Amino acid sequence: MKFTIDVLGIFLKVVVRINKVTFAPLVVSTLFILLTSLLAHCARRLVQKTIKEPFVRLLLEEAIAAAELCGCCFELIIVADNFGVATYAIYLFALTIWWSLNWGDATACPYTHIEDVIEGRGDIRKALIKTWAELGGGLLVFKYVQMYWALEIAETHRNKAFEDCTADLQVPALYGAIVEGVATCLCRLASRSLSDLNPRYSTAIDSFIGTSLVVAAFDYSGGYFNPVLATSLKAGCEGHTLMEHAMVYWLGACAGSVLSVYLYKLPVIQKYVRGTTEVNGDSIWADKED
Repeated sequence: MKFTIDVLGIFLKVVVRINKVTFAPLVVSTLFILLTSLLAHCARRLVQKTIKEPFVRLLLEEAIAAAELCGCCFELIIVADNFGVATYAIYLFALTIWWSLNWGDATACPYTHIEDVIEGRGDIRKALIKTWAELGGGLLVFKYVQMYWALEIAETHRNKAFEDCTADLQVPALYGAIVEGVATCLCRLASRSLSDLNPRYSTAIDSFIGTSLVVAAFDYSGGYFNPVLATSLKAGCEGHTLMEHAMVYWLGACAGSVLSVYLYKLPVIQKYVRGTTEVNGDSIWADKED
């Protein structure tokens, strides 16, 4: 163990010495993401201790989760632009696991509330209120991001605080909506299957699937799969109209989510899910011995 730590320490020293210009900005981005996650974690704990009314507490948790999600993803744009999609994917994978373990009942995503309405677990009024709370958190967090970027601690933040943004949509709006819809549908099907199958490491598996789909859609629609996230980061940016933005990131994603609800109920999928739990698989499956 000590040998491994020593080797890692030597490796980091060499990397920092040889490539300070590249390494330092990545450290700055990493620290910002950690700071954002820490602040959100503290705010979440404060709300849980002080707010007694369950629905009000959930609304605040949704706003905090959306702010954390969008704040981190603003910085992930910097990571992707300067250090490549592979580095971006590693960070997103780790963050998705963190969010899954810490958000509790919050989702920071409007279409999950639509799914609850369809399946009889919620009502439209509460779904809309939750969505507004998420939008509030997602939109307000940019001022926090902007203040950090304005410090220009790293070269990668230079002129970022006040520059005009550009859309990630690289295909016609209809194709973008299809990409967002299909990918969202696949994400939700995977999440539902993992929830029912309950394999070991299900959170990591879900994160890997989601991250892989984001990377696959990255050069087409940007791979947001979340209307609040897309609105916070890209609404009003040059490259698409607000109508096209709504079509791709709201209509497309929500349609994919709703479709997943009905697809998951199909006998062929239910037969697969039920059948998988009966197969003596490897150690990733819950209740199975190695």
